[in-house]
Amino acid sequence: MQIETDLTGKLLIAMPGIGDKRFERTVILICAHTPDFAMGIVLNRPMSGIDLQEIIDQMDVPQEAELDGVTVLEGGPVATERGFVLHTDDVICEGATMEVDDELCMTATREILAAVASASPPRNFVMALGYAGWGAGQLEQELAQNAWLVSAPDSDLVFGEAHEHKWRHALTRMGVDLSRLQSDAGNA
Repeated sequence: MQIETDLTGKLLIAMPGIGDKRFERTVILICAHTPDFAMGIVLNRPMSGIDLQEIIDQMDVPQEAELDGVTVLEGGPVATERGFVLHTDDVICEGATMEVDDELCMTATREILAAVASASPPRNFVMALGYAGWGAGQLEQELAQNAWLVSAPDSDLVFGEAHEHKWRHALTRMGVDLSRLQSDAGNA
């Protein structure tokens, strides 16, 4: 019997040897998880050659805040032209904001970009282009194959700028000794 678990609001931390280069050493926030699908945003892959200011300029969003140099993440391999903003719950776009957990939200509209560029942006936010997606049962199968560890998020992992350290930080936060972590784990 398979036990269904809602992983919405949890982190997926890639195990060594995950077998998919797109997800090696990634940390993903699961934004939605149902029996039919799962979707999340990769938190530790900053894009090179583009920042949030460029996106605001391209979309001609009115601006009051300075966003030059603000990192945009590679959110995942699906819909890479589409933007997703993870943000705190102090800004809500009616009918468009999806609650991820008690404090985190995700919005994918021009309205959230206007809020981010305003004089009163969310307390914390990060923008990603694209997302990671799984079909029915796919994520559960990967979990059964020990491809991912599951953990609770923290603000540094979601919004922090130390992208190159997030994977290691997520594992050590769980008490995982990296020197003992094998790349080809089996099932007991």
